[in-house]
Amino acid sequence: MKKCIVFFGLLCCTLAGFAQTPVPGYKIGIFAPLYLDSLFSSTGYKYGKEIPRFAQPGLDFVQGAQVALDSMNLPGNTIDAYIFDTKAYTRNLSQLVRSHQLDSLQLLIGSVRDAEYKTLADFALSKNIPFISVTYPNDGNITSNPFTVIVNSTLKAHCEGIYSYILQNHGTDNIFLLRKKGSQEDKVAMYFKTSNEPDGKPLLNIKTITIDSTFSSDQFKNKLDSNRQTIIIGASLDESFAASVANACNDLFETYPLKLIGMPNWDGFKTFLKKGNYSDLPIYFTSPYYNNKWDAYSKLLISAYNKKFKTRPSDMAFKGFEATCMFTRLLTRFPNDFMNHLNDKSYKVFCDYNFRPVSAKKEVAIPDYFENKHLYFVRILDGSLSKAW
Repeated sequence: MKKCIVFFGLLCCTLAGFAQTPVPGYKIGIFAPLYLDSLFSSTGYKYGKEIPRFAQPGLDFVQGAQVALDSMNLPGNTIDAYIFDTKAYTRNLSQLVRSHQLDSLQLLIGSVRDAEYKTLADFALSKNIPFISVTYPNDGNITSNPFTVIVNSTLKAHCEGIYSYILQNHGTDNIFLLRKKGSQEDKVAMYFKTSNEPDGKPLLNIKTITIDSTFSSDQFKNKLDSNRQTIIIGASLDESFAASVANACNDLFETYPLKLIGMPNWDGFKTFLKKGNYSDLPIYFTSPYYNNKWDAYSKLLISAYNKKFKTRPSDMAFKGFEATCMFTRLLTRFPNDFMNHLNDKSYKVFCDYNFRPVSAKKEVAIPDYFENKHLYFVRILDGSLSKAW
């Protein structure tokens, strides 16, 4: 049995098992920016038949979570799921914490960032309950917080993963790190330098080249060897930079054996996803998420979404579905030992995850947070994405 009621501006969903006798109950909070106060006025919905772009990601995340709650069969357990709009004008997240509205929750699942992320992380630590940060690829500078779990790996983790792959598979190849000037690019370069020099001495000969908007294949080809493979790290999250590097590699690809590995956000660059662009040059990037949508869970979500909303679920809907399904079931199985079972593979939904404790200071016993270190290498070729390794 499932029921939904509006209560204090939140949506409360109760998912009950089929047992007729009293059953154990668990309370979870699902947090996302829904902007309900912006979407509605005193006369009703303000946007006709459209959903504004700023509200779509949070709404998709919550709708995916609701499909998960509808589809889960948890005999012997009751789940009370409270959905919170983190952009509410009244009873905002800080007010809910101060008024103890969240005190009874046993699990926090959030598609949040910045201030809301910090508020939930601090609250989770104060109550010793898990906070699952599903979509924010940042640690938010939190420290000594062993109840925060980062699913969407940080940029540092991506750089470490790329470096580890190169070290294991291309240690004797020609390796270039191409970057542009910028503070974010400084961070990326530092992450690779730290990985490459654990004891102050480089393990790999990585040559760093700083380029500008005039970069072309003519400026680069004299550094390449047609008899030796070249690994190129595109060390910037800037789209125009990524296009410049890809264009140069595309010009050289047939003559010089090379492999271009970009940053995790390169999957969203339109120039790479347009069919006909880079039809022969594979472009690689890392991602904590990969789902070919052929599995039973994906088919369930697609079918339910189409029936309920007359459309296909977005990536945010898949993330909301997966996090709610996986971590809610984990809570019902290990309510008193949740954090020690984060890597239980029996609750896999779409992706493989490997949650590891992260500490900025090695001598500190308490981790700053737990982070997913499992990354997929994904290939873009002629506008299509596929898992490479």
